[in-house]
Amino acid sequence: MKPTRLSPLDLLHLGTIGLSTRRARAALSALGIALGIATMVVVTGIPASSQRALLDELTALGTNMLRAQPSPRQDDPVLLAEGSAAMAARIGPVTASAAVANTHTRVRRSDRLDPARSSDITVLASSPGLLETVNGRVQSGRFLTDGAFPTVVLGYVAAGRLGISAVREDATPAVFVGDTWFTVVGVLAPMPLAPDLERSVLVGWQAARDRLGFDGHPTVVYVKAREESIEDVRSVLPATLHPEVPGLVQVSRPSDALAAKRATQSSYSALFLGLAGVALLVGGVGVANTMVISVLERRREIGLRRALGATRGHIRGQFLTEAVLLSGLGGLAGTLLGVLGVVGYATVHDWPTVIPLPVLGGGLLAALVVGAVAGLYPSIRAARLTPTAALSAP
Repeated sequence: MKPTRLSPLDLLHLGTIGLSTRRARAALSALGIALGIATMVVVTGIPASSQRALLDELTALGTNMLRAQPSPRQDDPVLLAEGSAAMAARIGPVTASAAVANTHTRVRRSDRLDPARSSDITVLASSPGLLETVNGRVQSGRFLTDGAFPTVVLGYVAAGRLGISAVREDATPAVFVGDTWFTVVGVLAPMPLAPDLERSVLVGWQAARDRLGFDGHPTVVYVKAREESIEDVRSVLPATLHPEVPGLVQVSRPSDALAAKRATQSSYSALFLGLAGVALLVGGVGVANTMVISVLERRREIGLRRALGATRGHIRGQFLTEAVLLSGLGGLAGTLLGVLGVVGYATVHDWPTVIPLPVLGGGLLAALVVGAVAGLYPSIRAARLTPTAALSAP
């Protein structure tokens, strides 16, 4: 007679019998797999979260920012085009660009003060998008929204020199720029990347032209680009801003933090992965040991099933399925524990939570593979038992 074949549902049902009848032993064996998978998730997720936090800090240091300005010449000063920021924005990898210009005017706290004794604070015309380009933020108030109104934003150092630490709605301060009163609408937070902006008063581009006699030519162009293309952008930026004589434009070199960031990205936590592999191997040995003992304890069951017509393939499939299920349950539990561990650790240290998806999928797949390998020998051993030898076993 042609032997019957078990359906996947039948194999699944048979595989759960051993787990349900020996719950404590199954739980301890699954715990070994769970610890291995949890270790794998934790030792990859925590370094990944730490690395992301470090990379974010390095990015804030200006790893993707360049600063272009004309070469200083006394006899014939170099003038950048009025649309220099827009010209730089046309470079493919550039994500943001902005310009500032020295208006060559002075700022005073009051019009009663002697102009000759005004503080040494630079008044800069600012194009839209400056704050985004230099990774700056407003500490108090807001940034310039309309370049035509007589409003200013104070740099952090300039605000201290002018005695304006914050902007409140009930008391709006003002400063005297040139011969015009300007309302202070914001104070910038410290910007170590752009110390010249910290010591400056920022005026809207159009307001500087209308009220301060500004000619519209920028003196500094800030460019933010994709990090992998920052060197390429630096090489073409002079020709973009001054096509006639590119050599008259100076461009800052990429920040040293970029090299540190790339070194951090290329680091590989082989030790952590090795520890996770050892833990997973120990869990696999535990599953194999459980399955071997299960075969020894269930020889009568195996003999009875063989006597009732079960083939070697049926027995082999039953024990192999049981081992895979045991490892799969341990893998699911370990993945959940690992994710909770990474989320908790990242939250305590105020890091962004980063768990590589390949690690989650790879962890579950590794658990199933370990279960299949661990259950292979016990299932073959069980299938080799003859009905008479199994039934006559003590």
